[in-house]
Amino acid sequence: MPHPSRPIRIAAALLTDSRNRLLLVRKRGTESFMQPGGKIEPREEPGAALLRELQEELGLTERREALSFLGSFAAPAANEPGFTVEAEIFRLVSDETPRPAAEIAEIAWLMPGVAATVTLAPLTRDHVLPLWLSGSSD
Repeated sequence: MPHPSRPIRIAAALLTDSRNRLLLVRKRGTESFMQPGGKIEPREEPGAALLRELQEELGLTERREALSFLGSFAAPAANEPGFTVEAEIFRLVSDETPRPAAEIAEIAWLMPGVAATVTLAPLTRDHVLPLWLSGSSD
């Protein structure tokens, strides 16, 4: 009998710049690119968790008012077999320059209308990318 997948609660950003490029990150030791963000600590509000992660991982100093909640989404975890990512996704437009730090090995910008040339995490591929491309994240 298969085991039910275990949840990982995260807050993540559909982060674009003023040119509508989508920012993705790849963690050290992994292959898939995904949304910036991370795990929500106990009793931490998802927006606060996202702002904390953006600061730690990319050096971004955004304010809570800049985040727009898009919804809750779930997908298989890209780097942890048997786990499901349960994500609170927020829209953020920022022209700050992200600088990979902490566990982030690499960043990539996707351009509208240009096919992705990087491996995408399931959450990004199945939920975030379609939101971004449809323009429903505006």
